[in-house]
Amino acid sequence: FILADDLGYGELGCYGQQKIATPHLDKLAAGGVRFTQFYAGSTVCAPSRSVLMTGQHLGHTRVRGNAGRQLPGAQMLRSEDVTVAEVLKKAGYQTALIGKWGLGGETDEGHPNRQGFDHFFGYLDQVHAHNFYPEYLIRNGERWPLKNKLRREGKAYEEFGAGVASEKAEFAPDLFTADALHWVEAQGEKPFFLYLALTTPHANNEAQRLTGDGSEVPDYGSYADKPWTTPQKGHAAKIERMDRDVGRLVSRLGKLGIAENTLILFSSDNGAHKEGGFDPAFFQASGPLRGLKRALYEGGIRVPMIANWPGKIPPGRVSKHVGYFGDLMATAAELAGAPLPEGLDSVSFLPELLDQSDRQQKHSRLYWEFHEGGFQQATLFDGRWKAVRHAGPAEPLELYDLANDVSESRNLADEKVEVVSHAAEYLRTARTESPDWPIRDTPPVKPARN
Repeated sequence: FILADDLGYGELGCYGQQKIATPHLDKLAAGGVRFTQFYAGSTVCAPSRSVLMTGQHLGHTRVRGNAGRQLPGAQMLRSEDVTVAEVLKKAGYQTALIGKWGLGGETDEGHPNRQGFDHFFGYLDQVHAHNFYPEYLIRNGERWPLKNKLRREGKAYEEFGAGVASEKAEFAPDLFTADALHWVEAQGEKPFFLYLALTTPHANNEAQRLTGDGSEVPDYGSYADKPWTTPQKGHAAKIERMDRDVGRLVSRLGKLGIAENTLILFSSDNGAHKEGGFDPAFFQASGPLRGLKRALYEGGIRVPMIANWPGKIPPGRVSKHVGYFGDLMATAAELAGAPLPEGLDSVSFLPELLDQSDRQQKHSRLYWEFHEGGFQQATLFDGRWKAVRHAGPAEPLELYDLANDVSESRNLADEKVEVVSHAAEYLRTARTESPDWPIRDTPPVKPARN
Protein backbone atom coordinates (compact mmCIF):
# COMPACT_ATOMS: atom_id res chain seq x y z
CA PHE A 1 0.00 0.00 0.00
CA ILE A 2 1.66 3.20 -1.22
CA LEU A 3 0.31 6.39 0.33
CA ALA A 4 1.01 9.89 -0.96
CA ASP A 5 0.74 12.85 1.42
CA ASP A 6 -1.67 15.68 0.45
CA LEU A 7 -1.96 14.58 -3.18
CA GLY A 8 -5.15 15.94 -4.70
CA TYR A 9 -7.71 14.00 -6.73
CA GLY A 10 -6.66 15.78 -9.92
CA GLU A 11 -2.87 15.70 -9.60
CA LEU A 12 -2.16 12.54 -11.63
CA GLY A 13 -2.30 12.32 -15.39
CA CYS A 14 -4.73 9.40 -15.25
CA TYR A 15 -7.08 11.64 -13.22
CA GLY A 16 -6.89 14.54 -15.66
CA GLN A 17 -3.73 16.42 -14.66
CA GLN A 18 -2.33 18.45 -17.59
CA LYS A 19 0.81 20.14 -16.26
CA ILE A 20 2.52 17.45 -14.17
CA ALA A 21 3.66 14.25 -15.88
CA THR A 22 3.09 11.00 -13.95
CA PRO A 23 3.93 8.27 -16.50
CA HIS A 24 4.63 5.45 -14.03
CA LEU A 25 1.44 5.90 -12.03
CA ASP A 26 -0.53 6.33 -15.24
CA LYS A 27 0.94 3.04 -16.49
CA LEU A 28 0.06 1.39 -13.19
CA ALA A 29 -3.55 2.55 -13.61
CA ALA A 30 -3.68 1.48 -17.26
CA GLY A 31 -2.51 -2.00 -16.26
CA GLY A 32 -5.10 -2.33 -13.50
CA VAL A 33 -8.10 -0.48 -12.16
CA ARG A 34 -8.61 3.21 -11.38
CA PHE A 35 -11.30 4.09 -8.83
CA THR A 36 -13.26 7.31 -9.34
CA GLN A 37 -15.17 7.40 -6.03
CA PHE A 38 -12.78 6.25 -3.33
CA TYR A 39 -12.41 8.16 -0.08
CA ALA A 40 -9.69 8.87 2.46
CA GLY A 41 -10.34 8.17 6.13
CA SER A 42 -10.28 11.88 6.93
CA THR A 43 -9.54 15.28 5.48
CA VAL A 44 -6.27 15.51 7.45
CA CYS A 45 -3.33 13.23 8.10
CA ALA A 46 -3.40 11.39 11.44
CA PRO A 47 -7.08 10.41 11.59
CA SER A 48 -7.00 9.30 7.97
CA ARG A 49 -4.14 6.93 8.82
CA SER A 50 -5.95 5.74 11.94
CA VAL A 51 -8.94 4.75 9.79
CA LEU A 52 -6.62 3.05 7.31
CA MET A 53 -4.89 1.01 9.99
CA THR A 54 -7.90 0.06 12.14
CA GLY A 55 -10.75 -0.44 9.65
CA GLN A 56 -12.97 1.85 11.72
CA HIS A 57 -14.52 5.09 10.51
CA LEU A 58 -13.96 8.44 12.21
CA GLY A 59 -16.77 7.96 14.67
CA HIS A 60 -15.11 4.81 16.04
CA THR A 61 -11.37 4.88 15.38
CA ARG A 62 -8.94 5.92 18.12
CA VAL A 63 -7.29 8.98 16.56
CA ARG A 64 -9.93 11.32 15.17
CA GLY A 65 -7.94 14.49 14.53
CA ASN A 66 -4.53 16.07 14.22
CA ALA A 67 -4.69 17.53 17.72
CA GLY A 68 -7.02 16.74 20.60
CA ARG A 69 -7.22 18.14 24.10
CA GLN A 70 -3.53 17.38 24.59
CA LEU A 71 -4.52 14.38 26.73
CA PRO A 72 -2.32 11.28 26.82
CA GLY A 73 -3.45 8.95 24.06
CA ALA A 74 -5.23 11.53 21.94
CA GLN A 75 -2.62 11.21 19.24
CA MET A 76 -1.72 7.53 19.43
CA LEU A 77 -3.10 4.06 18.97
CA ARG A 78 -3.30 1.87 22.08
CA SER A 79 -2.37 -1.74 22.69
CA GLU A 80 -6.03 -2.80 22.42
CA ASP A 81 -6.31 -1.36 18.91
CA VAL A 82 -5.84 -3.93 16.15
CA THR A 83 -4.10 -2.82 12.96
CA VAL A 84 -3.97 -4.27 9.46
CA ALA A 85 -0.32 -5.09 10.16
CA GLU A 86 -1.24 -7.16 13.21
CA VAL A 87 -3.86 -9.12 11.28
CA LEU A 88 -1.41 -9.89 8.47
CA LYS A 89 1.47 -10.64 10.83
CA LYS A 90 -0.65 -13.30 12.56
CA ALA A 91 -1.42 -14.74 9.13
CA GLY A 92 2.31 -15.27 8.48
CA TYR A 93 3.22 -12.07 6.67
CA GLN A 94 6.38 -10.05 7.15
CA THR A 95 5.34 -6.45 7.77
CA ALA A 96 7.02 -3.09 7.25
CA LEU A 97 6.14 0.56 7.52
CA ILE A 98 8.49 2.91 5.72
CA GLY A 99 7.78 6.65 5.78
CA LYS A 100 5.34 8.60 7.94
CA TRP A 101 3.38 7.09 10.86
CA GLY A 102 1.78 9.82 13.02
CA LEU A 103 -0.02 7.46 15.43
CA GLY A 104 2.42 7.05 18.30
CA GLY A 105 5.81 8.28 19.54
CA GLU A 106 9.11 6.73 20.50
CA THR A 107 8.05 5.42 23.92
CA ASP A 108 4.30 5.04 23.22
CA GLU A 109 2.26 1.89 22.84
CA GLY A 110 1.29 3.38 19.49
CA HIS A 111 4.83 2.92 18.11
CA PRO A 112 4.59 0.93 14.84
CA ASN A 113 6.81 -1.87 16.18
CA ARG A 114 4.14 -2.30 18.89
CA GLN A 115 1.33 -2.16 16.34
CA GLY A 116 2.25 -5.15 14.20
CA PHE A 117 5.13 -3.86 12.07
CA ASP A 118 8.32 -5.95 12.11
CA HIS A 119 10.28 -3.13 10.48
CA PHE A 120 9.87 0.63 10.71
CA PHE A 121 11.94 3.39 9.15
CA GLY A 122 10.77 6.98 8.99
CA TYR A 123 9.00 9.70 10.95
CA LEU A 124 6.86 9.04 14.00
CA ASP A 125 5.68 12.62 14.49
CA GLN A 126 3.75 14.57 11.88
CA VAL A 127 5.50 17.89 12.47
CA HIS A 128 8.88 16.17 12.29
CA ALA A 129 7.72 14.86 8.89
CA HIS A 130 7.29 18.42 7.58
CA ASN A 131 11.07 18.62 7.23
CA PHE A 132 12.33 16.70 4.21
CA TYR A 133 15.92 17.14 5.47
CA PRO A 134 15.71 16.13 9.16
CA GLU A 135 18.65 15.56 11.47
CA TYR A 136 17.44 12.03 12.14
CA LEU A 137 14.82 9.44 11.28
CA ILE A 138 13.62 6.53 13.41
CA ARG A 139 14.75 3.01 12.53
CA ASN A 140 12.69 0.68 14.66
CA GLY A 141 13.48 1.69 18.26
CA GLU A 142 16.42 4.00 17.63
CA ARG A 143 17.16 7.41 16.19
CA TRP A 144 19.08 7.09 12.94
CA PRO A 145 21.26 10.20 12.42
CA LEU A 146 21.43 11.93 9.06
CA LYS A 147 23.97 14.39 7.63
CA ASN A 148 21.51 17.28 7.50
CA LYS A 149 21.92 20.24 9.86
CA LEU A 150 18.96 22.25 11.18
CA ARG A 151 18.42 25.92 11.82
CA ARG A 152 17.76 25.83 15.55
CA GLU A 153 14.90 28.28 15.66
CA GLY A 154 11.14 28.33 15.60
CA LYS A 155 8.40 26.53 17.52
CA ALA A 156 8.63 23.37 15.41
CA TYR A 157 12.28 22.92 16.31
CA GLU A 158 11.81 23.75 19.98
CA GLU A 159 8.84 21.41 20.48
CA PHE A 160 9.37 18.62 17.98
CA GLY A 161 13.01 18.76 16.85
CA ALA A 162 11.72 19.67 13.39
CA GLY A 163 12.00 22.77 11.28
CA VAL A 164 14.24 23.84 8.42
CA ALA A 165 17.63 22.52 7.39
CA SER A 166 20.57 24.88 6.98
CA GLU A 167 22.66 22.09 5.41
CA LYS A 168 20.79 19.72 3.10
CA ALA A 169 22.51 16.43 2.36
CA GLU A 170 19.96 13.60 2.57
CA PHE A 171 16.40 13.88 1.20
CA ALA A 172 14.17 11.67 3.32
CA PRO A 173 11.86 10.40 0.51
CA ASP A 174 14.93 9.12 -1.37
CA LEU A 175 15.95 7.19 1.75
CA PHE A 176 12.44 5.72 2.04
CA THR A 177 12.53 4.43 -1.52
CA ALA A 178 15.97 2.89 -1.03
CA ASP A 179 14.86 1.21 2.19
CA ALA A 180 11.67 -0.11 0.57
CA LEU A 181 13.58 -1.60 -2.35
CA HIS A 182 16.05 -3.25 0.00
CA TRP A 183 13.36 -4.58 2.35
CA VAL A 184 11.24 -6.08 -0.45
CA GLU A 185 14.27 -7.82 -1.93
CA ALA A 186 15.28 -9.18 1.49
CA GLN A 187 11.93 -10.98 1.92
CA GLY A 188 12.74 -13.56 -0.71
CA GLU A 189 9.70 -15.83 -1.15
CA LYS A 190 8.10 -14.92 2.18
CA PRO A 191 4.69 -13.22 1.99
CA PHE A 192 4.93 -9.56 2.93
CA PHE A 193 2.92 -6.41 3.58
CA LEU A 194 4.70 -3.12 2.86
CA TYR A 195 3.02 0.13 3.88
CA LEU A 196 5.06 2.80 2.08
CA ALA A 197 3.80 6.10 3.52
CA LEU A 198 5.56 8.79 1.47
CA THR A 199 5.72 12.43 2.58
CA THR A 200 5.40 13.89 -0.91
CA PRO A 201 3.94 16.26 -2.00
CA HIS A 202 3.31 17.72 1.49
CA ALA A 203 4.85 21.14 2.14
CA ASN A 204 7.34 22.10 4.83
CA ASN A 205 5.16 24.62 6.65
CA GLU A 206 8.05 25.86 8.78
CA ALA A 207 10.23 26.50 5.72
CA GLN A 208 7.48 28.61 4.22
CA ARG A 209 7.28 30.72 7.40
CA LEU A 210 11.04 31.23 7.56
CA THR A 211 11.97 31.45 3.88
CA GLY A 212 8.73 31.99 1.96
CA ASP A 213 9.02 28.63 0.15
CA GLY A 214 7.87 25.33 1.64
CA SER A 215 8.53 23.19 -1.43
CA GLU A 216 11.69 21.44 -0.26
CA VAL A 217 13.08 19.21 -2.99
CA PRO A 218 16.64 18.47 -4.19
CA ASP A 219 15.98 19.97 -7.63
CA TYR A 220 13.10 21.09 -9.80
CA GLY A 221 13.63 18.27 -12.32
CA SER A 222 11.93 18.78 -15.66
CA TYR A 223 10.13 21.84 -14.29
CA ALA A 224 13.27 23.90 -13.60
CA ASP A 225 12.81 26.12 -16.65
CA LYS A 226 9.07 26.59 -16.35
CA PRO A 227 7.92 30.21 -15.86
CA TRP A 228 6.29 29.24 -12.58
CA THR A 229 6.83 30.29 -8.97
CA THR A 230 9.31 28.22 -7.01
CA PRO A 231 6.58 26.63 -4.83
CA GLN A 232 4.78 25.50 -8.00
CA LYS A 233 7.99 24.06 -9.45
CA GLY A 234 8.84 22.36 -6.19
CA HIS A 235 5.39 20.81 -5.84
CA ALA A 236 5.50 19.44 -9.39
CA ALA A 237 9.03 18.13 -8.85
CA LYS A 238 7.96 16.28 -5.71
CA ILE A 239 5.19 14.52 -7.61
CA GLU A 240 7.64 13.75 -10.42
CA ARG A 241 10.07 12.12 -7.95
CA MET A 242 7.25 10.21 -6.28
CA ASP A 243 6.10 8.89 -9.64
CA ARG A 244 9.66 7.89 -10.51
CA ASP A 245 10.07 6.04 -7.21
CA VAL A 246 6.81 4.12 -7.66
CA GLY A 247 8.16 3.09 -11.06
CA ARG A 248 11.37 1.87 -9.43
CA LEU A 249 9.46 -0.25 -6.95
CA VAL A 250 7.26 -1.78 -9.66
CA SER A 251 10.36 -2.53 -11.72
CA ARG A 252 12.04 -4.23 -8.76
CA LEU A 253 9.02 -6.50 -8.24
CA GLY A 254 9.34 -7.54 -11.86
CA LYS A 255 13.05 -8.27 -11.58
CA LEU A 256 12.41 -10.35 -8.46
CA GLY A 257 9.80 -12.35 -10.36
CA ILE A 258 7.02 -11.58 -7.88
CA ALA A 259 5.00 -8.92 -9.72
CA GLU A 260 2.18 -11.36 -10.53
CA ASN A 261 1.94 -12.35 -6.87
CA THR A 262 1.87 -8.79 -5.53
CA LEU A 263 -1.12 -6.49 -5.23
CA ILE A 264 -0.17 -2.80 -5.37
CA LEU A 265 -2.55 -0.14 -4.06
CA PHE A 266 -1.78 3.57 -4.41
CA SER A 267 -3.72 6.45 -2.83
CA SER A 268 -3.44 9.74 -0.91
CA ASP A 269 -4.18 10.46 2.75
CA ASN A 270 -6.49 13.43 2.00
CA GLY A 271 -7.16 16.11 -0.58
CA ALA A 272 -4.78 18.67 -2.02
CA HIS A 273 -3.15 21.19 0.31
CA LYS A 274 -2.70 24.95 0.06
CA GLU A 275 0.48 25.32 2.08
CA GLY A 276 4.11 26.26 1.65
CA GLY A 277 3.26 28.93 -0.92
CA PHE A 278 1.63 26.38 -3.23
CA ASP A 279 -1.51 27.42 -5.15
CA PRO A 280 -3.64 24.31 -5.88
CA ALA A 281 -5.74 26.22 -8.41
CA PHE A 282 -2.69 26.48 -10.69
CA PHE A 283 -2.71 22.72 -11.26
CA GLN A 284 -6.46 22.24 -10.70
CA ALA A 285 -5.34 19.92 -7.94
CA SER A 286 -8.85 18.89 -6.90
CA GLY A 287 -9.98 18.26 -10.46
CA PRO A 288 -13.74 18.88 -10.73
CA LEU A 289 -14.25 18.62 -6.98
CA ARG A 290 -15.04 21.35 -4.44
CA GLY A 291 -12.66 21.98 -1.56
CA LEU A 292 -9.19 21.02 -0.36
CA LYS A 293 -7.53 19.42 2.66
CA ARG A 294 -9.44 20.32 5.88
CA ALA A 295 -12.80 20.37 4.07
CA LEU A 296 -15.46 17.66 4.22
CA TYR A 297 -16.48 18.49 0.68
CA GLU A 298 -15.33 16.01 -1.97
CA GLY A 299 -12.05 17.80 -2.69
CA GLY A 300 -10.94 17.20 0.89
CA ILE A 301 -11.75 13.49 1.09
CA ARG A 302 -12.17 11.93 -2.38
CA VAL A 303 -8.75 10.66 -3.41
CA PRO A 304 -7.02 8.76 -6.21
CA MET A 305 -7.01 4.98 -5.78
CA ILE A 306 -5.12 2.77 -8.19
CA ALA A 307 -4.89 -1.01 -7.92
CA ASN A 308 -2.58 -3.18 -9.98
CA TRP A 309 -2.12 -6.97 -9.85
CA PRO A 310 -0.90 -8.53 -13.12
CA GLY A 311 -2.85 -11.61 -14.09
CA LYS A 312 -5.49 -11.00 -11.41
CA ILE A 313 -6.89 -7.50 -12.06
CA PRO A 314 -7.99 -7.04 -15.68
CA PRO A 315 -6.18 -4.03 -17.17
CA GLY A 316 -7.68 -0.76 -18.30
CA ARG A 317 -10.64 -0.72 -15.95
CA VAL A 318 -12.32 2.29 -14.35
CA SER A 319 -14.41 1.50 -11.28
CA LYS A 320 -17.25 3.53 -9.78
CA HIS A 321 -17.25 1.35 -6.65
CA VAL A 322 -17.63 3.47 -3.51
CA GLY A 323 -14.97 2.55 -0.97
CA TYR A 324 -12.79 4.18 1.66
CA PHE A 325 -9.62 3.65 3.68
CA GLY A 326 -11.35 1.57 6.33
CA ASP A 327 -11.90 -1.14 3.69
CA LEU A 328 -8.22 -2.04 3.55
CA MET A 329 -8.63 -4.14 6.69
CA ALA A 330 -11.34 -6.45 5.32
CA THR A 331 -9.67 -6.64 1.92
CA ALA A 332 -6.29 -7.60 3.39
CA ALA A 333 -7.88 -10.16 5.70
CA GLU A 334 -9.74 -11.80 2.81
CA LEU A 335 -6.58 -11.93 0.72
CA ALA A 336 -4.64 -13.52 3.58
CA GLY A 337 -7.42 -15.84 4.72
CA ALA A 338 -7.25 -14.20 8.13
CA PRO A 339 -10.11 -13.64 10.61
CA LEU A 340 -11.44 -10.08 10.92
CA PRO A 341 -11.44 -8.30 14.28
CA GLU A 342 -14.85 -7.41 15.66
CA GLY A 343 -16.43 -3.96 15.62
CA LEU A 344 -15.21 -2.79 12.23
CA ASP A 345 -16.60 -0.47 9.56
CA SER A 346 -14.84 -2.37 6.79
CA VAL A 347 -16.00 -3.99 3.55
CA SER A 348 -13.62 -6.03 1.41
CA PHE A 349 -13.37 -4.68 -2.12
CA LEU A 350 -11.50 -7.74 -3.40
CA PRO A 351 -14.43 -8.78 -5.63
CA GLU A 352 -14.34 -5.37 -7.31
CA LEU A 353 -10.58 -5.68 -7.80
CA LEU A 354 -11.08 -9.03 -9.52
CA ASP A 355 -13.88 -7.63 -11.72
CA GLN A 356 -16.52 -9.65 -9.90
CA SER A 357 -18.90 -6.79 -9.22
CA ASP A 358 -21.90 -9.10 -8.98
CA ARG A 359 -20.66 -10.37 -5.60
CA GLN A 360 -19.29 -7.05 -4.30
CA GLN A 361 -20.84 -5.88 -1.03
CA LYS A 362 -21.63 -2.15 -0.97
CA HIS A 363 -21.59 0.47 1.76
CA SER A 364 -25.01 1.89 2.51
CA ARG A 365 -23.32 4.88 4.11
CA LEU A 366 -19.91 6.36 4.94
CA TYR A 367 -19.06 8.74 7.79
CA TRP A 368 -16.56 11.51 8.55
CA GLU A 369 -16.09 14.04 11.31
CA PHE A 370 -13.61 16.88 11.73
CA HIS A 371 -12.47 18.70 14.85
CA GLU A 372 -10.68 21.81 13.59
CA GLY A 373 -12.67 25.04 13.61
CA GLY A 374 -15.59 23.48 15.48
CA PHE A 375 -17.17 20.05 15.19
CA GLN A 376 -18.15 19.08 11.63
CA GLN A 377 -19.71 15.95 10.15
CA ALA A 378 -20.42 14.43 6.76
CA THR A 379 -22.04 11.27 5.47
CA LEU A 380 -22.52 9.66 2.07
CA PHE A 381 -25.67 7.58 1.45
CA ASP A 382 -25.91 4.99 -1.32
CA GLY A 383 -22.88 6.49 -3.05
CA ARG A 384 -25.02 9.46 -4.07
CA TRP A 385 -26.43 11.67 -1.31
CA LYS A 386 -23.78 13.70 0.48
CA ALA A 387 -24.76 15.54 3.67
CA VAL A 388 -22.39 18.05 5.31
CA ARG A 389 -22.79 19.85 8.63
CA HIS A 390 -20.55 22.66 9.90
CA ALA A 391 -19.79 23.83 13.45
CA GLY A 392 -21.92 21.68 15.71
CA PRO A 393 -24.88 19.30 15.80
CA ALA A 394 -27.43 22.13 15.97
CA GLU A 395 -26.41 23.54 12.60
CA PRO A 396 -28.47 22.78 9.45
CA LEU A 397 -27.33 20.19 6.96
CA GLU A 398 -26.27 20.82 3.41
CA LEU A 399 -27.25 18.11 0.91
CA TYR A 400 -25.74 17.35 -2.49
CA ASP A 401 -26.58 14.82 -5.19
CA LEU A 402 -23.15 13.57 -6.29
CA ALA A 403 -24.67 11.56 -9.12
CA ASN A 404 -25.61 14.81 -10.85
CA ASP A 405 -23.49 17.42 -9.06
CA VAL A 406 -19.99 16.15 -8.30
CA SER A 407 -18.81 19.72 -7.65
CA GLU A 408 -21.33 20.11 -4.80
CA SER A 409 -22.55 23.40 -6.21
CA ARG A 410 -26.29 23.02 -5.52
CA ASN A 411 -27.55 22.54 -1.96
CA LEU A 412 -30.75 20.46 -2.12
CA ALA A 413 -31.53 20.46 1.60
CA ASP A 414 -34.76 22.46 1.16
CA GLU A 415 -35.97 20.18 -1.65
CA LYS A 416 -35.09 16.75 -0.21
CA VAL A 417 -36.45 17.03 3.32
CA GLU A 418 -36.81 13.28 3.86
CA VAL A 419 -33.23 12.58 2.77
CA VAL A 420 -31.98 15.32 5.09
CA SER A 421 -33.97 13.88 7.99
CA HIS A 422 -32.53 10.42 7.33
CA ALA A 423 -28.98 11.86 7.21
CA ALA A 424 -29.49 13.86 10.40
CA GLU A 425 -30.66 10.78 12.31
CA TYR A 426 -27.65 8.79 11.11
CA LEU A 427 -25.22 11.55 12.08
CA ARG A 428 -26.78 11.62 15.54
CA THR A 429 -25.95 7.94 16.12
CA ALA A 430 -22.87 7.37 13.93
CA ARG A 431 -20.19 8.04 16.54
CA THR A 432 -19.16 6.75 19.93
CA GLU A 433 -18.14 9.34 22.48
CA SER A 434 -14.42 9.94 23.02
CA PRO A 435 -12.90 12.00 25.86
CA ASP A 436 -10.06 12.94 23.53
CA TRP A 437 -12.35 14.00 20.70
CA PRO A 438 -15.54 15.52 22.18
CA ILE A 439 -18.16 17.39 20.23
CA ARG A 440 -17.36 21.12 20.24
CA ASP A 441 -19.71 23.87 19.13
CA THR A 442 -16.90 26.42 19.21
CA PRO A 443 -13.49 26.27 17.56
CA PRO A 444 -10.77 24.58 19.64
CA VAL A 445 -7.23 25.86 20.02
CA LYS A 446 -5.48 25.79 16.69
CA PRO A 447 -3.91 22.32 16.21
CA ALA A 448 -0.17 22.00 16.66
CA ARG A 449 0.08 19.13 14.18
CA ASN A 450 -0.81 19.25 10.50
